[in-house]
Amino acid sequence: MLEIPPFVPFFIGAVLAAVTRGPLRGAIMVLIPVLSAIHLWMVPEGIHLQFNFLGYELTPYRLDKLSVMFGYVFHIAAFLAIIYALHVKDTVQQVAAMMYAGSGLGAVFSGDLLTLFVFWELLAFTSVFLIWARRTERAYKAGMRYLIVQVLSGVILLVGTLFYQAEHGTLAFEFIGLNGIAGWLIFIAFGIKCAFPVAHNWLTDAYPEATVTGTVFLSAFTTKVAVYTLARGYPGTELLVYIGAAMACFPIFFAVIENDLRRVLAYSLINQVGFMVVGVGIGTALAINGAVSHAFNDVIFKGLLFMSMGAVLKMTGRINGSDLGGLYKTMPKTTVLCIVGAASISAFPLFSGFVSKSMVMTAALENGFDWIWLMLLFASAGVFHHAGIKIPYFAFFAHDSGLRASDPPTNMIIAMSIAAALCVGIGVYPAALYSLLPYDTGYNPYDATHILAQTQLLFFSALAFVWLNLKNLYPPELPSTNLDVDWTYRRLMPAIIKPTIVMISRVYAAAAGFISGGINWGINFLSEKNSKLNGMISSNHPAGSMVLWVVVILAAYLLLTFFK
Repeated sequence: MLEIPPFVPFFIGAVLAAVTRGPLRGAIMVLIPVLSAIHLWMVPEGIHLQFNFLGYELTPYRLDKLSVMFGYVFHIAAFLAIIYALHVKDTVQQVAAMMYAGSGLGAVFSGDLLTLFVFWELLAFTSVFLIWARRTERAYKAGMRYLIVQVLSGVILLVGTLFYQAEHGTLAFEFIGLNGIAGWLIFIAFGIKCAFPVAHNWLTDAYPEATVTGTVFLSAFTTKVAVYTLARGYPGTELLVYIGAAMACFPIFFAVIENDLRRVLAYSLINQVGFMVVGVGIGTALAINGAVSHAFNDVIFKGLLFMSMGAVLKMTGRINGSDLGGLYKTMPKTTVLCIVGAASISAFPLFSGFVSKSMVMTAALENGFDWIWLMLLFASAGVFHHAGIKIPYFAFFAHDSGLRASDPPTNMIIAMSIAAALCVGIGVYPAALYSLLPYDTGYNPYDATHILAQTQLLFFSALAFVWLNLKNLYPPELPSTNLDVDWTYRRLMPAIIKPTIVMISRVYAAAAGFISGGINWGINFLSEKNSKLNGMISSNHPAGSMVLWVVVILAAYLLLTFFK
């Protein structure tokens, strides 16, 4: 039993979900993550499955403190998302969701790069159906762009794996580092799935177009698998510190002006992953602990926020901030649960975000990354603005939109309530989370310095939001489409390619006309100057035409031979 990897029950669950219906299907899907988590809890650390395939030693199931941390949170995420989606009767969504969760688990327990590649690609092919399941034109196009980028990441990973095997003679997935072409190729593959700057647009483009329940699954697995692979393969890589700081900062500007509240959360997801990437880049025990624990917490509180916005979308049919407001009157439970998620992501004391984000920022200061610490401080204030205040304010308060939707179905409320309880429980008693971390650092988040610094930051951020709103300086919620990196292929590339194609077609037409005219002139010239030949081989007969062309070709061949 110890040799059964955690992804196997989920794949079996996907098969059972495809052939069952109604309450039986729901019960099976809920039981799978519970039983699999219990099994994982009983398995000791070490390699539990290894075999030889085509001369390569593969390790599909390797368990240590780093992988088991992600394994636990992936089971929690799957459990919450499945409960949240119990009302869904779409077989495609439910099968894809189980396969997707299983692929995420397979990736984090992979002990070799080839196995990782298989699950890397399975993550892409299974998750795209959660986008297409919305069955709109926008969802189809966004899903296609998403799939292309994800498959490209997998191809780069495969090429890097082949180079790595040639350079090191092994496929073992351990520390890789930026040494040689293999290290850089694998780094780029991980970076694409982690939503590095410039390579991030697949996330903000596709996640908001997925189904209400599909987005909750998507927010939990793909980027967190990438964070895990960076923590496994590139800890202490200083380049990641600067990439992570950029990730933490740039989404703030787009999230503040974005109208689609699920797209705001997509930008916020990149922002939070930036903190994790900084921690991995610093690479100390405290920093790695901070990155891993923040990934754990982010899966829960970001899932809670996506669930609350999904509830709003399901019950109102709208998700733009300009169309919402006043929903606290008729959706009180969803409002309270959303506020808990907002407090967690904003790192309020006694909420989960506080006990993990402060670890990364402390590690930055301790290792001399003062400017990075200032960037993370700015990012912390920014996330409070766009996720901690903007999301609940414009969805449930602000102006009265006139919408009178009720709270969502009971299963959705239960899932959100469990997530909210975890956010508060981890914040109040962080020792339970810290006991699972890879290193024992004795870190205490609740000292006077951390509490006062974070409280002041939140207070002045809230004050700034209120002042900007009163002065009408805060960006209003307007129906709009905001482009960031996708401007390059939506605007710049068409602006360059279309004139280029027109110019090439014109040059081609002119050249073809010139060549055709030259050939016709040559034929006419030969016909006029060789009247005797024309008499002998009449142009009225096919045989004569053929002989004439043979003469022309033979003459051209003789000329080429002469000048060779």
